[in-house]
Amino acid sequence: MSPYDLIRRPVVSEKNTLLMESGQYIFEVMPDATKHQVKEAIESIFNVQVLTVNTINVHPREKMKRRRGGRPIAGHTASWKKAIVKIAPGQRIDIFEGL
Repeated sequence: MSPYDLIRRPVVSEKNTLLMESGQYIFEVMPDATKHQVKEAIESIFNVQVLTVNTINVHPREKMKRRRGGRPIAGHTASWKKAIVKIAPGQRIDIFEGL
């Protein structure tokens, strides 16, 4: 599996902006990705040294879609997996700097 297939996208959020100051970055990864695979993929794509990787399975949340003049429709968000990657001090991942 290619490292570009393993890492789906960077997660841009307020929490990620705060974590960037301490050298941690959040990515959405494939659901069956392991910590070791994520570490190798980040190191090969961004050319940085990864210290730790924490993975979290984000469970789906229920959502209600309101319709005008009709009954609401129940649904849910998709489940996904995120990885919090800590890199070595003094290194940066430039993909987050322009956001």
